[in-house]
Amino acid sequence: MLNNTWTIKSALEWTEGYLAEKGDENPRLSAQWLLSEATGLSRTHLFVNFDRPLSEEERGVLRGFVRRRGAGEPLQYITGEVAFRHITVKVRPGVLIPRPETEVLVSEVLAALPAPGKREARWSTEAAEQEREAVEAVKKALEEAGVASGASVGGLAAGGLKPASTKGVADRPALADGSATAGDGDVADRPVGDGFRRPASAEDAEGDAPARPLLLADLCTGSGCIACSLAFEHPDARVIATDIAPEAVALARENIEALGLSDRVAVLQCSLGSGIGEKRLGTFDAVVSNPPYVPAEVMAALPAEVADFEPALALDGGADGLDLFRPLVAWAARALKPGGVLACELHEGHMDAARAVAEAAGFADCRIVDDLTGRPRVLVGRKPPAR
Repeated sequence: MLNNTWTIKSALEWTEGYLAEKGDENPRLSAQWLLSEATGLSRTHLFVNFDRPLSEEERGVLRGFVRRRGAGEPLQYITGEVAFRHITVKVRPGVLIPRPETEVLVSEVLAALPAPGKREARWSTEAAEQEREAVEAVKKALEEAGVASGASVGGLAAGGLKPASTKGVADRPALADGSATAGDGDVADRPVGDGFRRPASAEDAEGDAPARPLLLADLCTGSGCIACSLAFEHPDARVIATDIAPEAVALARENIEALGLSDRVAVLQCSLGSGIGEKRLGTFDAVVSNPPYVPAEVMAALPAEVADFEPALALDGGADGLDLFRPLVAWAARALKPGGVLACELHEGHMDAARAVAEAAGFADCRIVDDLTGRPRVLVGRKPPAR
């Protein structure tokens, strides 16, 4: 492919030229990303290591990457991950690639939710007793060595220790990792031991901060980027995510586990909210979704990079892009508590029609938010407060 003096500089130049011939819209950027992934170097470090030769293994990896990119495969599928807000999520063929405009959807939901509750340090009887015993043991050893008993130990006098804080979560039920599928029941409805975590002690239950848990539903979760971001950025959020595609459910669970969010995000395989238990209806603080919304006429004109590689199931929204949105809104109207928030990403050409659907379902204060490119993209509304 290249001569024996295949350096980072020559590899970048060759890859850029090859991808340009294959019709890549931004061959230079693609070359940088692929070489960065093949070598493990950041894009910045590539430019300060131009003369570094590539190993045989790196050359082989890069060849495979270049072939795939030359065939039109999205960069994100090749590298296997994508940055999304403050997290990085895994992506792979069969599941929709997260887009920057969806970050706006997450921003709108976070802005509409109550701020995280204050967390205060509380006295833990068990921890304080352990510290007291440890101090007493050190004092005894010092006394036996002939040191005055009133001396401080490591800067902490016997009576100067602060009570240990606790972080119990007794009144904030933590969802299980979502091993259930549609028909297995709502993970939030499971008994202790199969969906909720019991506090380690009574002190934990008493010492929890005065923070109210927020229950959110993320429908059509795909990679789980929305559910994970909401839980990552809002400590009081508990998210039930759903998707009908088994590939998406499996990937979302991997991302949840990798980000350490298994105690606060669960995934169900079902259509929209059909797998969520009836007794949960009326308890959600927010319903958020990036459903399939591309209108049929737009589907026919999608770029090959999208049409040939990303799943049509996650894109096709029917004639007007609202085929999934209509039943989604009907379910959200039942699922949300009074004052709860509905937020959906939708096609720019059908936002007014979507707002009419939401208002007909009883939602108030409906507004349309532009994405990062200035196109109308996100619909936000609220379920009216109870009278």
